[in-house]
Amino acid sequence: MEPTPEQSPHHAYPDHWEADVVLRDGGTARIRPITTDDAERLVSFYEQVSDESKYYRFFAPYPRLSDRDVHRFTHHDYVDRVGLAVTIGGEFIGTVRYDRIDDTGRPASAPADEAEVAFLVQDAHQGRGVASALLEHIAAVARERGIRRFAAEVLPANNKMIKVFRDGGYTQRRSFEDGSVHLTLDLEPTEKSLAVQRGREQRAEARSVQRLLAPGSVAVIGAGRNHGGVGRTVLRNLLAAGFTGRTYAVNRAFDEGLATLDGVPAHRSLGEIDEQVDLAVIAVPAHRVPEAVADCGEHGVQGLVVLSAGYAERGADGRELQRELVRQARSYGMRIIGPNAFGIINTAESVRLNASLAPESPARGRIGLFTQSGAIGIALLSGLHRRGAGLSSFISAGNRADVSGNDFLQYSFEDPDTDVALLYLESLGNPRKFTRLARRTAAVKPVVVVKGARHSGSTPPGHAVPVSRIPDATVSALMRQAGVIRVDTVTEMVDAGLLLAGQPLPAGPRVAILGNSESLGLLTYDACLAEGLRPRPPIDLTTAASPQDFRDALAEALADGTCDAVIVTAIPWVGENGEAETGDGQVLAEALTKAVAGGSAKPVAVVHVEIGGLAEALAAASSTAAPRPRTVTSAARTRAATTATTARATTTGTGTPAAPEATTAPATPDATTATEAAPRPGRIPAYPAAERAVRALAEAVKYAQWRRQAAVPGKVPEFLDDTIDEAGAAALIEAQLSTAPDPRGRPLTHDEARELLGRYGVDVRPTLPAPDPEAAVDAAARLGYPVALKTTAPHLRHRADLGGVRLDLADEEALRRAYGDLTDLLGKPAELLPVVQAMAPRGVDTVVRASIDAAAGAVLSFGLAGAPSELLGDTAHRLVPATDRDAAELIRSIRAAPVLFGWRGSAPVDTAALEELLLRLSRLVDDHPEVVSVALEPVVVAPQGLTVLGASVRLAPPPARNDLGPRRLPNY
Repeated sequence: MEPTPEQSPHHAYPDHWEADVVLRDGGTARIRPITTDDAERLVSFYEQVSDESKYYRFFAPYPRLSDRDVHRFTHHDYVDRVGLAVTIGGEFIGTVRYDRIDDTGRPASAPADEAEVAFLVQDAHQGRGVASALLEHIAAVARERGIRRFAAEVLPANNKMIKVFRDGGYTQRRSFEDGSVHLTLDLEPTEKSLAVQRGREQRAEARSVQRLLAPGSVAVIGAGRNHGGVGRTVLRNLLAAGFTGRTYAVNRAFDEGLATLDGVPAHRSLGEIDEQVDLAVIAVPAHRVPEAVADCGEHGVQGLVVLSAGYAERGADGRELQRELVRQARSYGMRIIGPNAFGIINTAESVRLNASLAPESPARGRIGLFTQSGAIGIALLSGLHRRGAGLSSFISAGNRADVSGNDFLQYSFEDPDTDVALLYLESLGNPRKFTRLARRTAAVKPVVVVKGARHSGSTPPGHAVPVSRIPDATVSALMRQAGVIRVDTVTEMVDAGLLLAGQPLPAGPRVAILGNSESLGLLTYDACLAEGLRPRPPIDLTTAASPQDFRDALAEALADGTCDAVIVTAIPWVGENGEAETGDGQVLAEALTKAVAGGSAKPVAVVHVEIGGLAEALAAASSTAAPRPRTVTSAARTRAATTATTARATTTGTGTPAAPEATTAPATPDATTATEAAPRPGRIPAYPAAERAVRALAEAVKYAQWRRQAAVPGKVPEFLDDTIDEAGAAALIEAQLSTAPDPRGRPLTHDEARELLGRYGVDVRPTLPAPDPEAAVDAAARLGYPVALKTTAPHLRHRADLGGVRLDLADEEALRRAYGDLTDLLGKPAELLPVVQAMAPRGVDTVVRASIDAAAGAVLSFGLAGAPSELLGDTAHRLVPATDRDAAELIRSIRAAPVLFGWRGSAPVDTAALEELLLRLSRLVDDHPEVVSVALEPVVVAPQGLTVLGASVRLAPPPARNDLGPRRLPNY
C-alpha cells in the first residue's frame, strides 16, 4: 500500500513492516502500517468494539471517534508516530500505536528513546493472540527507530492487557499512579522474550496444521459429475476412508436440480451450504482458483488444499500467480497446502481423513510423513503399505507455497499420535528455522529426512525459495548437529522409520546376530562393521532350526547384558521331510513376537530371504500385542520446547532410549504415566537385505547417542569473557565499514585482521613485507631466525606444493638464496608479494573457517589443511554459536582426526587449545554479524599450544536475520 502525498516525504511507507502472522487458533492475519487511506476502515473497526473495550482504551466513555481522532490515528510519520493494524479480509481487527515522548511525557523526536504505546482489539477477536503479535511487531519497529522503552497506562481492571505486557518476556517495571497501572518495558530482546515468542510460534503453527488435518467438514470444489477427474477422485477417497465429518461436493457447473453426488450434498457454491465448512479441497483449473478462494474466504473456510497445477512449476508467470494465491488466501485468514499438491491424510479414528489422490488410505500407525513431491509421496505410501506399516498423518505439499516442512515439524512435536516424523524435502525455505525446530523435535522423537535436489545448484521448479550457497555436505553436517537422521534415499527413510516407530532406541552399538544361515549371518556381521557398530560373532542356529529355536535364541539374546540390539537372520527352514519350508512367515512371526514381548527393551530387526509374508505377519502379530506403557514427563517436554538441546532420556517405549543415563534428572512431581493404545506397538521391522537392516540400526544408534548427549547441553566457557574485548572489536568494525565505499563490504588487510582477531584472544603471527632481498633480511632480523619466506599472491597463497613457501631458513645466507630461487622460479617480487614470518613450532597444519550464509546463518568449519579438506572434502561443520561440546565434536568428526591424537606413534597435539580457538572464533562471528567470513590458514597445532600463521577477514553490512525478529510467515 503506497503512502499518500499528505504523509512526510522524508519517511516513505515502510513496506518491510508488513507481515503475515499465524494467530493462536491457527488462523492467519496481516499486520501492516496504518495509512491515511484507512480512515473508513478505522471508523468501521471502532464501531465494532464494545463500550467496555473503548473505556479501557481511553479511560472514559468514548462511543465514537471524532474527525480529529481519525486524522490523528491515520496520519503517521513512521518514526515518532507509528500505527500498525491487524487485518483479515482487508478489515481491521486490532490496532496498536506508539508516540515518542520525552522524560516529561510530552511528544518528542529523536534522540528521545521512549514511547507511549496503546492497543485496541475487537472483542470478537480477543483471545486469539492478536495483541501479543502486535506487541512483537511494534517493539521491532520501535527498536528500528531508536526507541528503547515503551510506557503504558492501563486500568487495573484491564487484566487482559496487563497480561499481554507481563507475558511478553521483556524486562519491565510496574507502579500504580493516579488510579492506573504504569508499565515500562525495556524493548531489548531477552532470552525469555525470545523463548516466549518461539513458544507462541510453535503453538500457533502447530494449531494451523492441526486445523487442516482434523476438519469437522470438507468441501471438494471441482468435483465433477463424470467419473474420474481429480475432484471426483478426492471425493470418493474421502468417502471410502470413512471421514467422520460432513462432506460436500461443490461445482458451479452442477445442474440446479442436482441434490447429491456420490451420496453427499451437491452445491453450486459454498454460499449454498448452511453449515460451517472447515476445509476446502480445490481441484479446478488455475484460472478459476481465485474465484474459489474468494468464495472460501467469504464463507469462513479455515484452510485450503489446492490440487490445481499451473503455478510456479510453469515459470515466472506461474510464480506470480502462486504469490497472488498465497496473498489472497492469507488475507482471509486461511493457510494453504499446495498448489500442485497430492493431498493430505489423517488416520486418527476420530477423523479418518483421506483428502488426497491416494486410492487407498494407509493403515493407522505412528509415523508422520511430509513430502514436497506427489510422485515421491505415492512411492512412500506404497512402500509403507507393502511393509505392513501405518501412518498417523500425511501431507504432500506440492509447491509448498505456504505450509512447509517447518510447519509439519511444529505439528509433529505436539502430535501424540506421531512417534517418528519422516520428511522428503527438495528445498529449505528457512534453514536456520528448520534446524532450530528439528533440534527441538528430535529431542523427543526421531526426525528422518531425505533431501532431494542436492546437487542441482538451484531450487526445483515450483519452489520459489531463497537459494542457500552452502554445499550439501555442510547442510548434512548441520542436520546431524540438530539430531536429524539424514538418509540418502526414500527406501532408507522407510527402513529407518519402521525401526524407529516400532522399536526402542538402542543403549549402545553392541549387536547380537542370530539366525539359521551362517552366510547371511556373516553378511550381517560385515555390514555392522562397515557401519561402525560392534557386532558379536553370529550365532548359527543351523538350517534345521524351528520357530521355537528362534524364539529361545532371541529371548536369550535380549536377556544378555552384553548386547544392545539384536538382528535375526532367517531363510526358509528345513522341515521334517527334509524339504525347505517357505511358509507364509506366520509361525516365525509369532515366535519372534512372543520372545520380544517377554524380553528387555532392546531393538530387534529381522533380515529374511524368501520367507513369504513374514513382514506382513510381523505387522499383524504386533497389532495384537498389548500396548506398552509410556511414561511422559511433562517437565521434560517443556524443556524440549524451550531449549533445543534437551531430550527425554528416561522415557521408555516407542522411539525412546532403552536405558536411563547417569545424567538423567529424577522424576518430577508433574510426571504422568499414560498407556497409549497404538495400533502396532512393538512392531518388529523386516528387511530383505542385511545391509538395509544394519544401516537402519546404525542410524538409530547414532540418534540415541545424540539424544543422550543432548540431555546435558553444552556451554560456552566463562573464561572467554575475561579475554574478549567485544566493545573494542565493535569500534574497529564500525570504523572499517565506514571507510568502505562498496556496500558489499571489504576484506581487511593482514594487520587489520590481526588487530580485530586479537580483540577476541586470537593471536596471528605477524608477517613483514619483503619487496626485495634487503627488506627480507631486515624483516628476518626483526623477527628472529629461523624464518619462513612465502608469497601472498592470491594464486600462490598456501601453495607450498608450487614452491611458494620456503621454511626453516636459519640465517641470512639461506634467506637470500631462497629469495633468489623463489623469484627465479615464480616471477618478480611485485607479482609474488613475498613476506617473512618467524617459524612456528612443528605440528599438524589445520584450517579453521567461519562464514555467514544468508539462509542458514553463521557456520563454523574445521579440517586439516591441504589435500584432506581441499581434495577429499574432509571438513566438519557446526552452527554458530558453538558450545564446548560442539567444538570437541567438530575436531573429532573429520575422518583424519586420528592425526591429531597420536596416529602411528606421533605425539598428540594440543586439542584443548584448538577447541578454545574454535570457541573464540564462534564468539566473534556471533557477536558481530558484520564479520561475514574468516579463514585461519594454516593453524599449526603443536603438542603444546598452536600458532595461527595466516588470517583473512571480510566485513560487510550484516545480512537480515529472519529468526530474531517478530513472528512472520515467509513470503517467497
